[in-house]
Amino acid sequence: MKRNGTTSAGRTRWRCVQCGASATRTRPDVSRRHHLDTFLTWLTQPGPPSQDSHTSRWTFHRDTAWCWDLNPAIPVTGEVWSCVQLDGIAVGGMCLLIAITPDMTVVATQWCDREKQVAWQALMVRIPAPDVVVCDGHKGLLAAIKTCWPTTVVQRCLVHIRRDVVTYLTQHPRTDAGTALLGLTTRLTHLTTVDQAGVWMSQMNDWWTVFGHLTTERSYLAVTPAEDIPSWIRPGQRWWYTHARLRSAWRLLNTQIKAETLFCYLDHPGVDATTNKIEGGINAQIRLILSRHRGMSPAHQRRAADWFCYLHSCHPSPHTLLTQLNQHHHHAQAVDDPILPPLYGNGLTTEEGLWTRKGWAGRST
Repeated sequence: MKRNGTTSAGRTRWRCVQCGASATRTRPDVSRRHHLDTFLTWLTQPGPPSQDSHTSRWTFHRDTAWCWDLNPAIPVTGEVWSCVQLDGIAVGGMCLLIAITPDMTVVATQWCDREKQVAWQALMVRIPAPDVVVCDGHKGLLAAIKTCWPTTVVQRCLVHIRRDVVTYLTQHPRTDAGTALLGLTTRLTHLTTVDQAGVWMSQMNDWWTVFGHLTTERSYLAVTPAEDIPSWIRPGQRWWYTHARLRSAWRLLNTQIKAETLFCYLDHPGVDATTNKIEGGINAQIRLILSRHRGMSPAHQRRAADWFCYLHSCHPSPHTLLTQLNQHHHHAQAVDDPILPPLYGNGLTTEEGLWTRKGWAGRST
């Protein structure tokens, strides 16, 4: 046979030189690889769908529907990383825990219902203990680090710390103590040397010398006017801290100072002081994909997040995942129906009166 142009779908037509018969050659393996590449391009790249020029939108979604069944799991390599950033993102009614390196390479993921210690431990057991972990300070995450990676140094995200301080003090505090503490927190994210960190620590000590007494002042119910009693006072409570929000902001900073989790990035070159890379480079891109393809089912949303993380892992090879289809096919053929007692059969019986009648039905000769 020799080439004889193409069909209306763009496929090469072959024609027999002897009998004139025309046919097209099918390669299911090549077609699947092409459909998978087109599916991933449509899923991850911005802009309108880039299907084949000869394929309609409905045909494209029908041909690539099987791609949603692939499970792009990131393999465990055992490679040791000096620094790992950890964070979680809500996708499709569940939470996806992600671990990345400073160069924004995804090394592991874990699905769970919410961020908790057992879920973080399931993620950490697949990664050798790094030297430094950059995180947002979630309680379950810190407990998991202490359990799985006891020798790892923790670097708290300074942006999250400033965000929490602003939650307590607001952007425009009304007191001099709050204004000074907010200014110190803002300067915290601009320190680049050990000397600057030492100056900042001395300024925190100066703040405590001037305003430290405000964090311990108390107000009592018997001597406070009714209009000045906070709305969050519990029944039966007789006293509270007068400057509770200022105290909470100061305790947040003081706790991190004692735990030595603020300036680890100054002692370890290449370590970031924030989790901006995982939140802006991974989480934000996942949200962008979900927004671009809004209307997907929760299962497809989770699968889209899996594909994005897999494509940003160490050595992604989507074509190797096509073996999952063959394994599922062989497994389905090997499984036999279980032997169960018959309930309602699908055959015909004479008792049901379903046989074809012949002659004079119901009459006697």
